[in-house]
Amino acid sequence: MKLILLTSLVSLIWAELASYSQSAHQQPHQTEAGEKAETQEMIEKVVMTNEQWRQKLTPDQYRIMRLKGTEPAFTGKYYKSKDKGLYRCAACGQELFSWQAKYNSGSGWPSFYDVIDSANVVTETDNSQGMTRTEVKCSRCNSHLGHVFDDGPAPTGLRYCVNSASLELVEQE
Repeated sequence: MKLILLTSLVSLIWAELASYSQSAHQQPHQTEAGEKAETQEMIEKVVMTNEQWRQKLTPDQYRIMRLKGTEPAFTGKYYKSKDKGLYRCAACGQELFSWQAKYNSGSGWPSFYDVIDSANVVTETDNSQGMTRTEVKCSRCNSHLGHVFDDGPAPTGLRYCVNSASLELVEQE
């Protein structure tokens, strides 16, 4: 009994240390003005079963957002869009990108040089398809959005290359 409790305690401590180590290595997000962006204290996570996601999302959204797929270049509904508004996660509605940070990268996917709040996205290394890239996911529902590259314009030098199917534009006047 003591061994089981000790093992559980060690596992909890190990998980907490791993979480602390990961957050300690993340750089604070800088806005265009160079100020630290305000981050949410605690983002309420959205957790669903695969069946629930299948019911909520279209087949293309499910393939892209839950199975880490992609849409063909130059086919997504937002890649040419110049409409003003906020781009939200199509799965959970979390705000991700502003139309003001959107630009034409020539890649065929909607591209943004910045996020609304760094707490709203998470990144992880993606070694699929014979290359190493940085995957971008929604921090609230863990849905695949696309990838981020370091070949974007000023002021950040970043290019968030995102699938249109992962986004929902809430237009503003």
